[in-house]
Amino acid sequence: MGRIFGDDAFILGGTDHSKEDLEGSGIGVNSFLWRASLDTLLFLPVSSADPFGGVIITDWHTPSDSPPDQRFKLNVYILGRALRADGVRVAVFRQVREGEAWRDQPLDIKVASKIEDAILTKARQLRNETLRK
Repeated sequence: MGRIFGDDAFILGGTDHSKEDLEGSGIGVNSFLWRASLDTLLFLPVSSADPFGGVIITDWHTPSDSPPDQRFKLNVYILGRALRADGVRVAVFRQVREGEAWRDQPLDIKVASKIEDAILTKARQLRNETLRK
């Protein structure tokens, strides 16, 4: 698959350091994206985290600044070993309480994109910190 800035370049800068990033890490996906995802989702209760498959699933949560009759859940998918802009996908789910039942409600797709951007920014920071050492 072609990359945005050519075969050897990545949108987050540099070249493919994915093999050295993972040496000794014991996970099956890019370690920077994995750690950045967990750091970004720190405020949410994690229901399941699979570092080999690159999947993080949160439990339902109502943020303090949201109405008490709505809740959110996230699934994060890390799609490979390379630190690339298309290496993470986020699915955000929203439910609203109607009487005693919770009903799925649509959510602006920009919410997932903003979370992906936050994860990518954090991953880039982690990578830069590691390279400076």
